[in-house]
Amino acid sequence: MPSLRAQKKADKNRRILEAATTLFRKVGYDSARIEDIAEMAGVSVGTFYNYYKNKGDMLMATVSMEVEEVLAAGDVIIAKKHDQVANALFELIGKYYDHSLTYLSKEMWRTAMSLSIAQPETPFSKRYTALDHRLSKQVCDLFRALQDRGIVRKDVDCSAIGELVFNNVNMMFIEFVKDEDMDIDGLKDQVARQNIPLAHLVSQTG
Repeated sequence: MPSLRAQKKADKNRRILEAATTLFRKVGYDSARIEDIAEMAGVSVGTFYNYYKNKGDMLMATVSMEVEEVLAAGDVIIAKKHDQVANALFELIGKYYDHSLTYLSKEMWRTAMSLSIAQPETPFSKRYTALDHRLSKQVCDLFRALQDRGIVRKDVDCSAIGELVFNNVNMMFIEFVKDEDMDIDGLKDQVARQNIPLAHLVSQTG
């Protein structure tokens, strides 16, 4: 059980993150000031810097929080006894997409992606890439779980097919955050349509 001091620290960190995401959504990432984030969180600017070096650190922390929660939800989905590949994929990928705007707006995602690409050797970029790899691995784990249950053919390379699916999921998400008019349901429908023929090819009954 965490100590009272650790709990207070965690609560303060959560308040800072919530203040930051609220302000990022309200005024945009570039216009948000650290002083305003600290005030909204009820902490001093000095305290803010005890937790984060800059806004980029805070944005990365928000991305991490988003991914950690979706990975935990994904593990629950993988543990279910699905009987069809397409349905299992729809549920897992749907969870990724449904949760994607919980903490981050499309503008925030674009900023995070831009920072990751423009500065590939920075800690921000490396953490972002590591989170993508964990999500990709989870899709591979789904295929392995389905293969173990006899739903996916034994000759299928689950790592290769999982990486292929995730790469498409990721690319479609990039297109989604670039288009302010596209909604989550439209995104999910497009990706489900793309995954159906692939699911048929790898299925034991396909």
